[in-house]
Amino acid sequence: MNVVEIKNLTVEYSGVRALDNISFSINQNDFLGIIGPNGAGKSTLFACMLGIITEFKGEIYFFGENVRKSKKYLRDVGYVPQKPVFEKNFPATVKEVVRMGLKKGSEKKIDEALQQVWIHELSHRRIGELSVGQQQRVFIAKALVGDPKVLILDEPVTGIDKQSTEIFYSILHDLNQKHNITIIWSSHDLDAVNKLANKVACLNKTLFFHGVSQEFFSNEELIKQYSESSMQQHMHHHAQT
Repeated sequence: MNVVEIKNLTVEYSGVRALDNISFSINQNDFLGIIGPNGAGKSTLFACMLGIITEFKGEIYFFGENVRKSKKYLRDVGYVPQKPVFEKNFPATVKEVVRMGLKKGSEKKIDEALQQVWIHELSHRRIGELSVGQQQRVFIAKALVGDPKVLILDEPVTGIDKQSTEIFYSILHDLNQKHNITIIWSSHDLDAVNKLANKVACLNKTLFFHGVSQEFFSNEELIKQYSESSMQQHMHHHAQT
């Protein structure tokens, strides 16, 4: 069953194409790794999927419903941004932050979500006292407490140390395998995508590849072509900035 279907998605900013005619689908319980250089359109894609960007050509469907016609699908979608924005001295505790994501149900769901991300023992600590890696796990718990069927994560381990990153990846694996949550995750870490994701999408404004991870990572020619196009985009991106 298709959880997400994207058809001929094109996005332009002031006449410059950020995404060019993207089409692919995501099945229930997929763990999709989206890879691509900076400026490839990954965050733009997520913004369209989440209804933040509405000026686009093409169609996006969640659970068979066109996202232009209803926002009800968002009740079943959790989102973890690259760097959640909050003040360092924000007075809320971990538990209070997670409670913000609670749409219905009891306090018990907050405890369950914190246990799912292995951070239950820090529930009464202030969010600003935690490491970046721990904070990201809190924001996953905030997304999980709403019982999402789909979890979207935009480069969630940016600025996180290696040990915290490994814990983070283990949590994502458990959520996908044990809790049957479909995961859509953008990353620069090709080794992690190869290890964790069953599907991969290579994005560089156009869709370079979408399919089974093993098929991509076992094909040296595909990886070489992707690396070359990514390097060109990287150089072009830096030349403009």
